[in-house]
Amino acid sequence: MTAEKSGPVINGKPEEGRDPEGSSSSLDNGEYNERGHWNNKIEFVLSVAGEIIGLGNVWRFPYLCYKNGGGAFFVPYVIFFICCGIPVFFLETALGQFTSEGGITCWRKVCPLFEGIGYATQVIEAHLNVYYVVILAWAIFYLFNCFTTELPWAACGHYWNTENCVDFYGENATNITNPNATSPVIEFWERRVLKISDGIEHMGGMRWELAMCLALAWFICYFCIWKGPKSTGKVVYVTATFPYVMLLVLLVRGVTLPGAYDGIKFYLYPDISRLSDPQVWVDAGTQIFFSYAICLGCLTALGSYNAYDNNCYRDCIMLCCLNSGTSFVAGFAIFSVLGFMAYEQNVPIEAVAESGPGLAFIAYPKAVTMMPLSPLWACLFFMMLIFLGLDSQFVCVESLVTAVVDMYPETFRRGYRRELLILGMSIVSFFIGLIMCTEGGMYVFQLFDSYAASGMCLLFVAIFESICIGWVYGSDRFYLNIEDMIGYKPVFFIKWCWMILTPGICAGIFLFFLIKYKPLKYNNVYTYPDWGYGIGWFMAMSSMVCIPLGMIWMIWKTPGTFSEVNAQPSTNLTLTLQAEPLLQLLSVTLSQTLLECIVDDRFSQPRQKSR
Repeated sequence: MTAEKSGPVINGKPEEGRDPEGSSSSLDNGEYNERGHWNNKIEFVLSVAGEIIGLGNVWRFPYLCYKNGGGAFFVPYVIFFICCGIPVFFLETALGQFTSEGGITCWRKVCPLFEGIGYATQVIEAHLNVYYVVILAWAIFYLFNCFTTELPWAACGHYWNTENCVDFYGENATNITNPNATSPVIEFWERRVLKISDGIEHMGGMRWELAMCLALAWFICYFCIWKGPKSTGKVVYVTATFPYVMLLVLLVRGVTLPGAYDGIKFYLYPDISRLSDPQVWVDAGTQIFFSYAICLGCLTALGSYNAYDNNCYRDCIMLCCLNSGTSFVAGFAIFSVLGFMAYEQNVPIEAVAESGPGLAFIAYPKAVTMMPLSPLWACLFFMMLIFLGLDSQFVCVESLVTAVVDMYPETFRRGYRRELLILGMSIVSFFIGLIMCTEGGMYVFQLFDSYAASGMCLLFVAIFESICIGWVYGSDRFYLNIEDMIGYKPVFFIKWCWMILTPGICAGIFLFFLIKYKPLKYNNVYTYPDWGYGIGWFMAMSSMVCIPLGMIWMIWKTPGTFSEVNAQPSTNLTLTLQAEPLLQLLSVTLSQTLLECIVDDRFSQPRQKSR
């Protein structure tokens, strides 16, 4: 396949793909820094693996399996994996590689009318950058407390414990009559780590120890990415592989504990009747979107640093399988330990199974107190959490930085301005994150987690991504672009997913979210005030509103009225068969000006690969 070469080759692809609004020939005359690229495929694979394989694989997937019918949960999970996970994952990665642009300008290139998709993903990512790193601060705090002969959450008697603190270990668990009794691990979490207040109305004072841990997390994150792919590509050799070593060690230790078999059986035993519950299918779909980091712009940014002819299709299939496989194996490591804890306490596993922060900072820390050499196992566990969260965090920051730099290359691709941009983002995010280091910070954290970066926002973005590529830009056209990059077309099923299955499934889950919406309750007890829910919905809408507002803005700034535009026929844009029916349905005969608003056709042409 041949094509006219209209510009210099940068990062393995012709420069014609650069943003005409934010680039000039001076970008290539030596005054400006190069955009950057991966030194080899391994750096790309490890970076993506580090981003998608995070805390959700350890603390969310195993719990959802147990909650939704054990092995039966794999039925909806695999369906969503095939119909939504792989197609959207591949779409975003291939789009980044084809355009060599970040999360905003890539959409401006292929379909300016849908540029709002890029802004929506970056708003979600900005929210993530603020609150996800707080989990690292908690893990770092726990890690520092592991270097003792006895773990501080192993027993009562500390200054933060109350008279209701009771050690539930062993036979004592059956002899407790105090209805207000709490365990030392819960009191350590709530009274020592969080010093949690009565509600979001009472934010309380700053937890300076957590603030210092948060500053340390941001310090590490900054120096992991301050040189772009050059530094990120080296760091991921450690951050993306070390969690696997820790997971393997914890898995071997877990399956050798008494009671481990019962825990694993509880994790996998199928309950087919649960498949009739719509919530099971919703949980499977949202877990795919959470764990694959799709609709965040991260995959687009990471793919943009690939060589133009990299086989991203093969990489995506492999990475998706690796991610789901890791989630599956993590379930063995977690539930073997929970089975041991239930065995030691002589209670059913339902009584000890937790999800999210409850698993990471209550259930598992409690389990390791029952093991020999408990400080060692606690140290290994929290180191694994830190590395799992660290690469997810710094890749998110890197993706946001990439989007901004690609929008304004003449401003940020010179001197040390990119490094200063990262520093500025880190400082701003740190100061906003300090809100979650107060005594009422946990309530703010839950608002961010449940609204700002919720599955509802991700599903909404995925619907428009699929429509944009599958129909407006054209799935056949995008397949030609992919063939030009990798040398062959992917299986046709992915194309049908982009056009029908993915937007249809995502729309169904999104509507179910709205119909079955229940206001957030912290620990299923505390009800937020109305203004708290208002803040949550404002954060959720701040990303979703970008897409319709972006469309309105692009149409409004297009020269001429709609009637004037429609009066002039199109002369130079060849639409694919997938795009034509939609435009006919809209009854619009588009002129050149509006076509430029909808899709940049010259950019969709195949381009010569670098040799």
